[in-house]
Amino acid sequence: MDVDIWAWVADTQRQLAESGNTGLAIALGDLPAQAFEGRYAQLDVMAPAVAQQAEALELPWLELFARHWHLVSRIGDRAQGSVALSDAEALLEFARREDTKDCPSTPAAVEALAVCQANIDGPGYAAERLAALGAALEGVEPGSAAFCGLATQYVSALSDAGESEQAVAYYESAVAGRRGAEGQVSWELAAMGVRALLNAGRTQEALVELDAARDFPADDPVAKEHREGVLRALVLATAERPSEALEALPDLDVIGDHPRDWVEWARAVRRLDQVISNTWQLGRVLRQWMAYFETMGVHHGRVELALIAGELAVARQGIWQARALADLAESWSGELRTTDGLPERVAALRAAAEAATPPKAPGPQDELVAYFDAADGHNADPERWVGWLWPLSGTDLEATRRHTTTLGFLGYAPLGADILWKTIVEDGDPATAEEEDVAYLTGVLVEAGQDQRLERFAAMLPAPASHLSLARLHRARDRWAETTSEAEKSLAAGAEGTVALEARRLLAGAAQQLGDNAKGAAILRDLVASDQGEEEDIWRMIVMATAAEDWPLVREGAAKLGMQLDTTEGPIDEEWHLVRVVLPVSDGSQREVLSVRTGPATARLLIPQPRGMDYNAGDIVVIDPRPLEPVPETEEEQESYVIPFAGVALLRPGGYTSWFFDGAAPSEADWTEFNEVMAERGWPMWVYSDENYSVTHPTTGERLQGVYGWIAVPPGVEPVEIDALLDDATERWSHPLAWLDLARSAGIEVERHERITKEYGL
Repeated sequence: MDVDIWAWVADTQRQLAESGNTGLAIALGDLPAQAFEGRYAQLDVMAPAVAQQAEALELPWLELFARHWHLVSRIGDRAQGSVALSDAEALLEFARREDTKDCPSTPAAVEALAVCQANIDGPGYAAERLAALGAALEGVEPGSAAFCGLATQYVSALSDAGESEQAVAYYESAVAGRRGAEGQVSWELAAMGVRALLNAGRTQEALVELDAARDFPADDPVAKEHREGVLRALVLATAERPSEALEALPDLDVIGDHPRDWVEWARAVRRLDQVISNTWQLGRVLRQWMAYFETMGVHHGRVELALIAGELAVARQGIWQARALADLAESWSGELRTTDGLPERVAALRAAAEAATPPKAPGPQDELVAYFDAADGHNADPERWVGWLWPLSGTDLEATRRHTTTLGFLGYAPLGADILWKTIVEDGDPATAEEEDVAYLTGVLVEAGQDQRLERFAAMLPAPASHLSLARLHRARDRWAETTSEAEKSLAAGAEGTVALEARRLLAGAAQQLGDNAKGAAILRDLVASDQGEEEDIWRMIVMATAAEDWPLVREGAAKLGMQLDTTEGPIDEEWHLVRVVLPVSDGSQREVLSVRTGPATARLLIPQPRGMDYNAGDIVVIDPRPLEPVPETEEEQESYVIPFAGVALLRPGGYTSWFFDGAAPSEADWTEFNEVMAERGWPMWVYSDENYSVTHPTTGERLQGVYGWIAVPPGVEPVEIDALLDDATERWSHPLAWLDLARSAGIEVERHERITKEYGL
């Protein structure tokens, strides 16, 4: 059975809509777009919800579809490895059930498992992938929608198995079969063929093949441009055409959001190390990528990145870093099923590091700390400073502090932790260590993920510092009840000075996270009253006091900051200036809502929101007064700039109800008059459609400019009143406007609005 997947989606959406499951129908169509467009926070919420709903409705094909697209987003652009393996295996098992085996998404489950295994350890899983993909391909015709994806992964598995020429031969036969079936070759299949040619040493052929595939349709059209750029840069660099390769290579700020392409990008950069900016910043980014791969279980990828980063480090005289990366590559190789060729590469990296000449220090060794402190923070090279300070680290306390902090900054916190541990714990007495050093070691251990070691360290400290160190650990791990307990114990044990100050801040922050804003505000009030607090403490107090509606305390904080308020008592509800409030959505995404700031930490939403949202126009929300973006420096830019703030909580709902309208756009004069009518009533209205939205003329079939949006009405306004106003405001329009949900609620002319919706294709 070969069902067109998109025809099935369209048919399923229609059936869901007709049965009243409109929201589910819309979500079904949006899942692939969320995956391609990188709306992962939204997809991580939406896809499981759709799958759960499909299971409840006993729609296994729909459940498989939702689970598939969620997995694709994880193992595709996000390049998850072992963390997704059990889900990939479970999806394949689900796809083989009797009630799902004929679903068009079933072959994709085989492909997904192969991709996941390739992410983890391509060469190590090559044999398994070839067996599973080969079996799946036996039942798939070259003209099938599933063919290109399965063939792409088969070529990839052959390459990972070291069978480069076989990979090329299979690719060529797959392309011939696809074209013989009058099907289009996907860009992804062609790109994998290019990689196979490159692995086989047939660089010029790879470039010709890549040029020929430029206009091929992509399974992931959003990613095609940057993926093609990375692959082109690698091919051109291999062909020793560095200037063209550099021009093709996507910038780091583009590729940084796409983990799937990191290894290939790094390979291209390694071949271009003579023409790119091979700086410590590049090394730091590559180390961050390795950390991400470590978290996601991308074992072979992190080893590959470590070796490439090590070679780049040698090229810029980052000797200590090259050695550290060789150690990491060797250690991480233990996670691989096969290490063919890797020990030799690790040995070569170590040999290159030993043979390289380190850069000369800027001054005598006993003066390096002073030189470090005097260095220009913007232009100094922290990678070189790590190498220069290394001989002093562990013996000179000031040098050790700077050295280990810089190691952590560059992504090597475990190395810094080892040095600090020896200095403070093994060679010193933790009980008498300075607060600054305790804080340094605590922070480095937290950053290195060495929680048990930190607990051991805390047990060696005096009680106030011990409990504070544990509170820091719990805060970093989002364990708020434990943070509260340890911060309270620190204070109870007699914490003084900066230890007591931080304990109170941790206690206040934990109270806020646990929903007790009144307690958090009171803690900060005592801190502020003691004159130990800083301006940030006052703002945090204002936010918590606002959430607790402790208006006297808000005014007290505002007075501390020199802010003038119009009122002296009661809720603060003034008219300040326009702001953008960024609010969370239940599907995991965020929405920016134009609002007016009404106080130090409050704003009133101005824009109507669709039904089902947790907030609407008229709602008063608590905001974090720290801007989410830098405010422009020039007055000209500031004039049109609306500052964005994060929404913290809903303070007071306005009680507004939103109603949807849809139809052909009226004339400019009619639309202006319509807006004036809404403004006179004080009913917020917002158009959500853009210039690309069109509707169908019911008689000629021509496309007309469309318009849709939401109108929000305050409490007490009945649907019949809204219907009457809209009817009167639009009766002279050339084309009618539809407000079907409102008509149903009012019980007025429902059939007319249903007819408009159908005739205009709304």
